[in-house]
Amino acid sequence: MSHATKDRQDTGGRTTGGYLPGIRDVVVLELKQRLRSRGWYIMLAIWFVLTGLVTWLTWASWNASQEAQRGYPGYVAPPDTGPGSMIFEVVLAFVLLFALLVAPALSANAVNGDRAGGTLAILQVTLLRPGQILWGKFVAAWAAALAFLVASTPFLVIGVALGGMTPGHVLVALLMLAVEVGVVCAIGVGISALAGRPLFSIVVTYLAVAGLAVGTLIAFGLGTGLTQGTIMANQAQYRAYEPLSREGGQQGPIEPEYTCSGPLQEQSAMRTERVAWLIAMNPYVVVADAIPYEDRSQERNYSSVGAIETISQGARYAMAGPEGTFPCANGEVKPRYLAQSTPLWPLGLGLQLLVAALLMWLGWRALRTPARKLARGTRIA
Repeated sequence: MSHATKDRQDTGGRTTGGYLPGIRDVVVLELKQRLRSRGWYIMLAIWFVLTGLVTWLTWASWNASQEAQRGYPGYVAPPDTGPGSMIFEVVLAFVLLFALLVAPALSANAVNGDRAGGTLAILQVTLLRPGQILWGKFVAAWAAALAFLVASTPFLVIGVALGGMTPGHVLVALLMLAVEVGVVCAIGVGISALAGRPLFSIVVTYLAVAGLAVGTLIAFGLGTGLTQGTIMANQAQYRAYEPLSREGGQQGPIEPEYTCSGPLQEQSAMRTERVAWLIAMNPYVVVADAIPYEDRSQERNYSSVGAIETISQGARYAMAGPEGTFPCANGEVKPRYLAQSTPLWPLGLGLQLLVAALLMWLGWRALRTPARKLARGTRIA
């Protein structure tokens, strides 16, 4: 012990092998412990089976709906239809949901679990610095969570094989899913270092994830009611309905659905752009808004828009506010479909990373030794 202390003083508190090798040692130790656990493989197998079941049910549902539609007289299938887009979006939503449920279980007891078992003090008395311990446990938890994402990749690729999607969609989706899983793991590890009991940190981490996935929607809805404002707009005169051709589209140039006429008057409107940052933090909004979609602003009928694209459009409507969505605002016709010109996901992801970085920093402070104050009943070794 005295020799280790002398080495720590001689190196100014730094490990002789460097900072990154220390992180690597913690990661290797954590992964070896996880790989020896049979439960991790069982969870991975259940995840794979459930994702495959969801994929099959989505494909069967699409086939059933197509058979039902073919029974209507005069039905003409629109061009470039296929189950790929539907399977991709359903599997993507399912994987993100369960990733948000699995990641806290893999990270929320990473630090205080070792503290409760008496093994954390063994790491703290070595030449490892608090940051190396914390980053090592974060990387290990992230790597274990990414294994579940890798297991679901084949089912996302099915969307490309069945048509309607491109490899770029899958790559962007996997990248954003990996980032979201990393954010949740960072939140879990940070809370684990702060909390004294594993059960408490797991519950708090799940509450934090629920706050991102559900709480942001509630906060946005309540905040919207407090943003009542006014906007200058005139009257919208809607055109008569024009049926589509049998080829699934409309012949000739597409004209606006309505025209604006009359004097500009002050009208009440929700200033949603003031609270759009709340909904931007939602993991589903971050992933949905990052996936590139074709521009449908020149289409009269785009009822085939999927759930993920609908989420992205809803977020863009909130960010645009009444200036970009209210009919005849400032005497201008507003598009029904908002192009992906100004993305919202960087704002939401930045706010998520800010929260995760704050918790990791607080966790780093809690791991510093010697500890000045410990919670009552905390195990040292």
